[in-house]
Amino acid sequence: MEYTELRASLEQHSQNSEILVALLAEAGFDSFSTEDDGFIAWIPSQHFNMEEVSELLTNLEWVTGFSFESIADQNWNKEWEKNFDPVEIDGRCRVRAPFHPSKPEFEFEIIIEPKMSFGTAHHETTHQMISLLMDENVEDSTVLDMGSGTGILAILAAKKGAANIWAIDNDEWAYTNCLENVEINDCSQIIVKMGDASLLEQCPDFDLVIANINRNILLADIKHYTAKMKTGAVIFFSGFYESDLETITEEANRNGLKIDQYISMNEWVAARFIK
Repeated sequence: MEYTELRASLEQHSQNSEILVALLAEAGFDSFSTEDDGFIAWIPSQHFNMEEVSELLTNLEWVTGFSFESIADQNWNKEWEKNFDPVEIDGRCRVRAPFHPSKPEFEFEIIIEPKMSFGTAHHETTHQMISLLMDENVEDSTVLDMGSGTGILAILAAKKGAANIWAIDNDEWAYTNCLENVEINDCSQIIVKMGDASLLEQCPDFDLVIANINRNILLADIKHYTAKMKTGAVIFFSGFYESDLETITEEANRNGLKIDQYISMNEWVAARFIK
């Protein structure tokens, strides 16, 4: 699959890059990286609308310049490897690539082949979801990882003892990468599917749902998630800003969910709800 790379220069770089991630995610971009002098994002070329994205960027006064470039598959692995460092979370979980040395002293070690799928724990949302999941008892439970990306959260659930896990993503690259990462981590209890919330009709009822996507998709699909949750089941939401938490909570309440806790990092939120 060919990807299109966006490179942008921003004023007030650290603050505005977070805003741009949210805006571009809604436009179909699924991977992001920041550098000292710029911002980089990638989107499958088949989903890229140059006119739409150019208009979005032109209307943001703090975007001082931008360019697009087509990136072939074989170039992406090299690019990702250059920027992929291990991530250590709460002193308990370490996320690394196959080319990094193992550190068995960590309670959980997850190996992620660094391709163009969202979910390497470098972004605040994935980092926070891992923190929530490490504190959740999932032993022998049935889990849904919706918008699974690399499969990192499904893999952690498997390492924590979940018995039956569904990992669903609508992106072909993410689907293929998730299959690879499931195999690398020897997590045979994970069922990987490509599709959207309509696939949930095939699934059993869940004890835990993990949905790290974005605000608009969450608002549209909360009703589908809750329909497949057991009474007393838990759902984690992330992929939105703290300013969006009230809106997410209101829609969750309408679907029989009650907020239990939330955590935030650089204005990004991960929240735990109970049915």
